[in-house]
Amino acid sequence: MVLNTLEVLGSKYFPTQYTLHIVIAISIIFALRAYSQGRATNRERDLHARTILVTGGFTPFTLTIIHELAQRGAHIIALSPNPIDSPRVSLIIDALRTTTSNEHIYVEHCDLLSPASIQSFCKRFLSGEVKRLDALLFTHEYPHIGALRHFKSKTEEDAQREQLSLASFLLTTLLLPSLLTAPTERDIRIINVVNRFYAAASSPSFSSAFYNSLLSNEVPPANSIFLAEGTRSLRTIILTRHLQRILDALPAAHIPKTDSQSSAIPVVNPDSQKSNIVAVTVSPGISRADTVARILNADWTSPAGYSKFGVILYLSFLPLLHLFTKSSVAAVQSVLHALFLPTPFKLLSQTTHNQPQAKNDSLIDKTLTDLPEEVLKPGALYAECAVVKLKVPPPPLEEKDEKRASQGKGKGKAAEKETVDLPDDGELGGELAGRRVWESYEAALKAWEEVNPTLEEMEAEAKAAAEQEAIQTEGISS
Repeated sequence: MVLNTLEVLGSKYFPTQYTLHIVIAISIIFALRAYSQGRATNRERDLHARTILVTGGFTPFTLTIIHELAQRGAHIIALSPNPIDSPRVSLIIDALRTTTSNEHIYVEHCDLLSPASIQSFCKRFLSGEVKRLDALLFTHEYPHIGALRHFKSKTEEDAQREQLSLASFLLTTLLLPSLLTAPTERDIRIINVVNRFYAAASSPSFSSAFYNSLLSNEVPPANSIFLAEGTRSLRTIILTRHLQRILDALPAAHIPKTDSQSSAIPVVNPDSQKSNIVAVTVSPGISRADTVARILNADWTSPAGYSKFGVILYLSFLPLLHLFTKSSVAAVQSVLHALFLPTPFKLLSQTTHNQPQAKNDSLIDKTLTDLPEEVLKPGALYAECAVVKLKVPPPPLEEKDEKRASQGKGKGKAAEKETVDLPDDGELGGELAGRRVWESYEAALKAWEEVNPTLEEMEAEAKAAAEQEAIQTEGISS
């Protein structure tokens, strides 16, 4: 009866003459939807007993990545600016543990806008019994900062951009000694997650202003929030590539251990990887919650406030946003891809371990030729689960650069012992661009620490507050 009724209604009201057009329109909508969500990773990895540090608080993107990692058994340390005993944090952690059946999800207090808070966390972590870290996942630079002019409710966007970038640099430098002293066969990854607007800052028309800002240690003037966000993203991309150059140039030989019964030594191609620590940058794309909603200032959960008009506009265009922008699940795919891809070290170590004992070096050649087509490329930029070949113009030579080069040639071997030789691979502006960005971060970090309370001052203030609270408690009880 129901089917007959539907057939009558369909034949009466459905425009059969437009059937082909309707089918084509629906197919186009589904194709656009699939294209806008981007590629999904085709890799998997068992993360049991792997410890991953995740920054970014509890944004939709960060919550999704924590959920995905926890489902695969990872031990997660999430950094939050909120107190760990706050009701919101406790509720989120309990929900994650329940839905993923993983009790190894922990949260630590760390305000990334305070250098003393970052130093305090690193001090607590490095002085603890368990210091293992298999991955540093910096997601706090991915959420968009800055709304369009008609939706703005705050004016400290430039300072916040700078501070969050410096937080990544400070965390990396403070935790790097612990990573370097880890067993050399351990696969360690440093992943910086950035926004998609880096292309605007890498254009030749803006490159001169970008490099001039590095020399003057000032934020380059930006005519739009997209250019400002792109500049922040490009700096992180170049910094990550330079960090990999430094890791590869360290004198310690990071060669994975082989089977004790095997005479084969896994030799890694120098063009593929030289360190067991791999640093990459990942750009997840434009997501609804972490990009579009923030551009319209429509995040009604933000403690800094929101725009009512932005919320109305966001909800009005939500059907189109579902069609043309990514969900958080789709956005994290490239990050998971960078975490799941095998590295040349790990792959060679596993291959030689499973091979029978060799009497000559033929196993080495066979191992290298049997590598899969895709392995994680150290220092690269990933987007849509693939390496992005971003062209960044090299910076112009300054007088100090020419003087440094001439001094290095004059000292010869003595200079090589004092400094680490970083080869110029020409990628992402080359070694000179990386050195400029690194030095600008060092100068900005020093200035940031000078205008903020030191770790000793913060600890003294916390101690005084605890003593005052104890006195008040004692007075009430008496």
